[in-house]
Amino acid sequence: VTPLANNPIDFDALKAENPDVCGFITIDGTVIDYPILRSGEKLDEDFYLDHDMYGKQKRAGSIYIQRINSADFSDPNTVIYGHNMLNGSMFAVLKKYRNRQFFDEHRTIRVCVPGHVYNYKIFSAFVYDDRHILNSFDFYSDSGYGEFIDACLNPTTLIKNVSDDVTVTPGDKIITLSTCTSAESERYLVVAVLTEDIPTK
Repeated sequence: VTPLANNPIDFDALKAENPDVCGFITIDGTVIDYPILRSGEKLDEDFYLDHDMYGKQKRAGSIYIQRINSADFSDPNTVIYGHNMLNGSMFAVLKKYRNRQFFDEHRTIRVCVPGHVYNYKIFSAFVYDDRHILNSFDFYSDSGYGEFIDACLNPTTLIKNVSDDVTVTPGDKIITLSTCTSAESERYLVVAVLTEDIPTK
């Protein structure tokens, strides 16, 4: 039996700071290297939209998921939110995915959770409307999930980069990174499919 690799993230230390830390997201070659928060039952669902991981009010907020998603990233689609900050922090770098060369060169997203390292491959980045994705599609039905995959592979916007070298089906797990644009009713989405699940200590 191959011994399990160590998890690159010290979750014991992070959870000692804040038990709401559920994961850690990294995109190599970018500033994205942040803990992922998920508010406990006593806090508002979107508490971390404007609070840092120490619970202090902060405009930049945190990278976070809502309670509608499982903390362990086992859902068909986990939506990860982050602000598009003017100083380039949080999810501001996502807008660089509008550039095809950047898109092609930065396609791997790593999400660490206790016990696993998940590697995802980006297959679509595009401007979308501001609907609540998880409440708008039934990801537990093939047709509902398929509808969202179709929206990702065939965006109606002109601002899009899509790669056809990855097959995505309703049997796959995906993550959707969501950030705001300068338009109130828009979101910029970067969507990636799980390609590798590495169990860790």
